[in-house]
Amino acid sequence: MKRGRKTNEGNNSSSGETTEKESKRHKVTEKKTIVVQSPDWANLLQDVILQVFQYLPLLDRAHASQVCRSWNQVFHMPDLWRCFEFELNQPATSNLRTTHPELIKQIIKRHSNHLQYVSFKVVDSSKESAEAACDILSQLVNCSLKTLGLISTARPSFMDLPKSHFISALTVVFVNSKSLSSLKIDDTPVDDPSLKVLVANNSDTLKLLKMSSCPHVSPAGILCVADQCHGLRELALNYHLLSDELLLALSSEKHVRLEHLRIDVVSENPGQTQFHTIQKSSWDAFIKHSPKVNLVMYFFLYEEEFDPFFRYEIPVTHLYFGRSVSKDVLGRVGMTCPRLVELVVCANGLRPLDEELICIAERCKYLSAVGLGECEVSCSAFVEFVKMCGGRLSQLSIMEEVLIPDQKYNLEQIHWEVSKHLGRVWFPDMMPTW
Repeated sequence: MKRGRKTNEGNNSSSGETTEKESKRHKVTEKKTIVVQSPDWANLLQDVILQVFQYLPLLDRAHASQVCRSWNQVFHMPDLWRCFEFELNQPATSNLRTTHPELIKQIIKRHSNHLQYVSFKVVDSSKESAEAACDILSQLVNCSLKTLGLISTARPSFMDLPKSHFISALTVVFVNSKSLSSLKIDDTPVDDPSLKVLVANNSDTLKLLKMSSCPHVSPAGILCVADQCHGLRELALNYHLLSDELLLALSSEKHVRLEHLRIDVVSENPGQTQFHTIQKSSWDAFIKHSPKVNLVMYFFLYEEEFDPFFRYEIPVTHLYFGRSVSKDVLGRVGMTCPRLVELVVCANGLRPLDEELICIAERCKYLSAVGLGECEVSCSAFVEFVKMCGGRLSQLSIMEEVLIPDQKYNLEQIHWEVSKHLGRVWFPDMMPTW
């Protein structure tokens, strides 16, 4: 009997353990079932879907909008259509990407009043693509743009259009957008009357204006902008629009301090362009009013056309020579550009620039970036130049072919000496062998 009780007790104990194990197994199974449950994507909060959509390219966003009605609603929310770039070309003659015509229709129909930051990129040189951009512009009657950019990656595009057609389309934006702050219209037939419309509607908000290579704008037209748009902080234009009156208008007490002024000095035909001289007093007034301004000048001139420039001190900070420039002009740069921060010389010829570089190092105390293309400099002069500038030369781009070995340094020794004075490892640039 006692044995029987022990056996039963043992059986009861074994049965209890089994029941407990089964119970644990069921709990584990239940937990696993909860983990593998698939989420209900359609019921995600719209704010969450919106954040996801903002990281997606347009095409992926469009595909995602077909998942369900909720996602399609998010696809059309205004926040996703404030910024848009129209890419335009002719599919029949180009394989480049273009914004689909049906999408353009949908944007004009449903989102034109949401657009705020818009650019039109004409990626081919066809007149038809530029016309398409103007057609879209002319339909933005309900827009309130803050930024507008017209970009031609291949010329002439916009310049091929009838001026009246282009101006009519652009005026639609100028009239309807009362808070335009940034306008980039390089290489377009914009003119003085259209700038007056711009000023009449956006004078209190315009901060950036880029309009290089706009042949129908006169100095009086750009002066109108400077006189009325007192919040203008960045300006880019061709040298023929620069005048003493413009600099003085930008220097008036009413005008904010300019932060960036870019001037393109361009000549297409040697000897056929007469360049005027800006008075030193105008530059002095300008730099007194805006002492921290970046004055950027791009020169695309022939050597005989440099005579009016660098005859007295000018406050240029970034200087780029896109064509060959003489030793004489570079020598004058050292004497007249004490605020120079960056200097890039595309070509000079076959006369070493030793004295000119030393002069620039002595007088341009803020110089921190230098690039030399088809020039010649002796290794000793180059080392001396780097020694005088020291560690402030954060960018130093010199082709190996520029450096001429002499009695003191050869090409194998120079990188050690230059590296020592720069405080970092430096090598001259080398022409690719492939």
